[in-house]
This record gives sequence, structure tokens and C-alpha cells, in this order.
Amino acid sequence: MAAPYPHDHTALVARLRAAGCVYAEDEAELLTAAAGSPRELAALTDRRVAGEPLEHLLGWAEFCGRRIAVDPGVFVPRARTGLLVEAAVSVAGPAPAVVDLCCGSGAISVALADRLAPRWLAAVDVDPAAVACARRNLAGRDATVVQGDLFDPLPPDRRGRLDVVVANAPYVPTPAVALMPAEARLHEAAVALDGGADGLAVLRRVAAGAVDWLRPGGHLVVEVSDRQAEALCTAMTGLGLLPTVLHAEEWDATGVLARRPE
Repeated sequence: MAAPYPHDHTALVARLRAAGCVYAEDEAELLTAAAGSPRELAALTDRRVAGEPLEHLLGWAEFCGRRIAVDPGVFVPRARTGLLVEAAVSVAGPAPAVVDLCCGSGAISVALADRLAPRWLAAVDVDPAAVACARRNLAGRDATVVQGDLFDPLPPDRRGRLDVVVANAPYVPTPAVALMPAEARLHEAAVALDGGADGLAVLRRVAAGAVDWLRPGGHLVVEVSDRQAEALCTAMTGLGLLPTVLHAEEWDATGVLARRPE
């Protein structure tokens, strides 16, 4: 049975805080703005207290200063992934050919489309719900969104010609998925979270594919945890890539930027 609906802002904030919402004041304002009526606000509050991600309730997430539509079940873009955008922009060069793997909502592609004006941009995800969401977010931009496994659905004539490959691939070790917050574990697709036994299974495949799909001098940019970065760099070096670990304290983010040698 749903808890009694709080009829004032202070009570709403208190209820959200009691449910473990760290930014209860901000969430209360966002939920209130999103609701069309007191009844709808009550329903949204009940769902948030029950553990649904705020972004799924609002229908959007803020990423790199943009509102990105986020459908139920689709991976919610995190602020820390802004590190990948900044890294990609720093190495892309003029009018680059860019691929965004494991694109989820398409948040990275939206940011890169706006900042780089790529000559060719493709976003790829294996999850049909994510692909549908990314297509909505990228509508009106010159970008292709395709469903498939990593590089598989890309046109063969792009092999060896990409300037930048960006991938926010899953990197949570399988045993750790069960320890994630319920709002991620229960409401985001498992395929967007589970990175295999050590968390690097998908990222190793991304790196191996990038060797063939990047042009000489092109770059791969991926997100990873701090404790996994060294092992990923070792794997990349073994494939012939030249990796560098990236850190952004303001986002508590870690990534790896790897160049294919000339």
C-alpha cells in the first residue's frame, strides 16, 4: 500500500530523503515540475520512493549541458561519462568519422554531434530499446543509429577509416552487479551493466575491433574503473594500441585513451 501523499514541499523532501535520495530537495523540485497534477505527483513520488530512477520518471537526464531523453529500461547517462566526450573532442580533428559503441540513449553521440560536426557519425547498441531511444535523441542530426554487436553492423567500407571510436561499454564485474544500487540493477538493462567475470570482457572486444576499424593515428576512448585501468591498458598494448589512462576528479571518472600507431 502506498504511503500517504505529502501535501507540502517540506513533507515531500522529507519523504524522499527518508527513502535514501541524497539530493532530495532537487528531486522534489524536478518531480513537482514534471507532474501535471497533484495526483500525478503522488504517483511519481510513490514510484521514486519504490526505487525507480529519477531520470526514468522525468523522461530525461542532463548530460553535458543537454537534456537527453531516457526511456524506461534504458541505461541512464552519468555525468562522469563527460570525460569521454572531452577526450574525444581533444583528439578528433576537423570533421572526423566517429562511432559511439554501446550508445545507450545516444547521449555521447548527441554531445559529439554538436561539438565536432562529424563528417560521419554512427551510434550502435545491441539493445533495441536503447536504439529506439538513441534514434529519438539524434533525430534531426546527421547521424546513423544501428542495432547490433559492437562493430558488426557498421558498413564494411568504414573499416580502417574511423578517426574516433568512443565506448561506454559495460565494465561492472558479473559478481558485483548484484551489489549495485537497486535503481540501476533493477531498472537498467543487464547488458548495459554486466562486463563479464572481471568487468573487461566487452572492453577487450572493443579494443580488438578498434585495431581494425580505426585509421592509423585514430583514437579509441573508453570508460573504466580506476582499479581496472591497468589491466585494460595491458590488454590494449598487447593488441598494438598505445593507451593512456585519463582521470577527471570533478566527475570521479576514469577512462583510457588509446591511439592506433601510424
